[in-house]
Amino acid sequence: MSSGFWAATDCPTVGYPRVTARAAPSEVNVFNRRRIRDGKWRVFAAGLAAFAFVFCGSVLSRAAVSAETNSAANADAPRLDTATPDPTPFTGNPEIKTRLDAPGKPTIAGERLHAWLLRPFYNAHGYQTVWDGHPAEAGRLLQETVLRAADHGLDPGLFHSNALGEHGANLSPVDRDLLLSDAFLSYADALARGAMPIEERKDDEDLTPEPVDIVQVIDSAIAAPDPARVVEALAPASAEYQIMRRAYAEYRAIVLGAQGVRNKTVRTSPERPAAAEPRLRQLVVNLERLRWLPRQMPRDRVIVNATIARLQLFRDDRPVFTTRVVVGETDKQTPELQSTINDVLFNPPWNIPRSIAQQEILPKLAADPGYLASHHMRFRSNGAIQQEAGPYSALGRLKFEMNDRYDVYLHDTPTKSLFQSVARMMSHGCVRVENPRALAVMLLGQSVEGIDKGIAAGHTTRRALPVPMPVFVVYQTAYVESDGSIQFRGDPYDRDEEIWRYLTRAQQLPVAQDSAAGQRKG
Repeated sequence: MSSGFWAATDCPTVGYPRVTARAAPSEVNVFNRRRIRDGKWRVFAAGLAAFAFVFCGSVLSRAAVSAETNSAANADAPRLDTATPDPTPFTGNPEIKTRLDAPGKPTIAGERLHAWLLRPFYNAHGYQTVWDGHPAEAGRLLQETVLRAADHGLDPGLFHSNALGEHGANLSPVDRDLLLSDAFLSYADALARGAMPIEERKDDEDLTPEPVDIVQVIDSAIAAPDPARVVEALAPASAEYQIMRRAYAEYRAIVLGAQGVRNKTVRTSPERPAAAEPRLRQLVVNLERLRWLPRQMPRDRVIVNATIARLQLFRDDRPVFTTRVVVGETDKQTPELQSTINDVLFNPPWNIPRSIAQQEILPKLAADPGYLASHHMRFRSNGAIQQEAGPYSALGRLKFEMNDRYDVYLHDTPTKSLFQSVARMMSHGCVRVENPRALAVMLLGQSVEGIDKGIAAGHTTRRALPVPMPVFVVYQTAYVESDGSIQFRGDPYDRDEEIWRYLTRAQQLPVAQDSAAGQRKG
């Protein structure tokens, strides 16, 4: 930390409290009836035997999803079912309707179901069973997606592999159908937007990709010659995701080898198992974070990785500018978010957030009546405090305007010495840029002289970008460099553990525990 008050007072306090879950959906009642035969289940039941090897070799926990009770909102994610009551006679299976419309969260064989996914799926199918009429497709989806979830760093147990393997043949026809549907729908949803969806995350983890109609995807898979390929296409298409998957496969092979499980499908690294175990864990967590991003990232974008306090500007999917930044302190953490830079503000004044004014400025004013004047501050008509634009402003000479619910943005700072620190977590949550003039040149498409002239004018002016620039503030403790190498870093905000616990539920992977359970400090 540098000396002086302005070292850490540039934007609203962003130390957000931990929130357990986001809004839960309401329920829709639709009635149907139909009985099914057990016989067709046998067509693909034999394929379940193959999963035994997968479970023996998988690094991920085999805990049943009954531990999903750790998540308060898992079955109550955003509603996808928008159907209105149908006055036509009900001809479906009333047992399915009863199971999904009963109070509470439905379970089968101790496994918690995702009713918010099941309801629109069975509504689209007239509330009739599905998989007794498609045993071959069910068998392929089970073998080629759910039982291979570990290829994406996901536990097959999250998608009912244990229950289907141990109890599938003994379940009632309706229970089997519901459990299979939930396995395929929840796996597809995990690839499309993360196994830990935004409703399950804390408020400062606000990244989410474009929405996907999961019901339509599964219906398309049923009709496709290669059902698994349709579902697997939901995973991120970025080169970063593919490189990280390959690294995960290599580290997984090392750990499996140490456990006596042979895997001939991937090459191994000379790294020792003890060192590979925590790296494997980081890769599992950061593969999940990549699933929170758009499946096709914009080729032109700004990426701020708060973990390493670095900003990169990408053009045509290649980094063309890199600079150090300062991000939020551990008790005022910079959130993960997606926004757009639309304008650059020259000589910006600083409208001091009330939280900072009350906690930091007013006590100083009480001790020193001349404090505001000496720091070029004044009270505004609404009672707020503003610092005038100028070389002394906490925002420096340039502010990169973004619209987000946290009021976080990128900006200059007069305290340049902060960028020489290794640990650059010193702000109230906003992102201070070491070379803001160079960034402004590249975003505005103007010369350095033009930027300097705008600053030298002294008054506040706004210049719009020729094309708005997408910006992603991420938190990646393992990431892919432009040369294709995987880099591992620490977890300064202690965010990895909560994702790890969610992905592994009741018990951890058989890997080294290299950090304590993480909780937000702000």
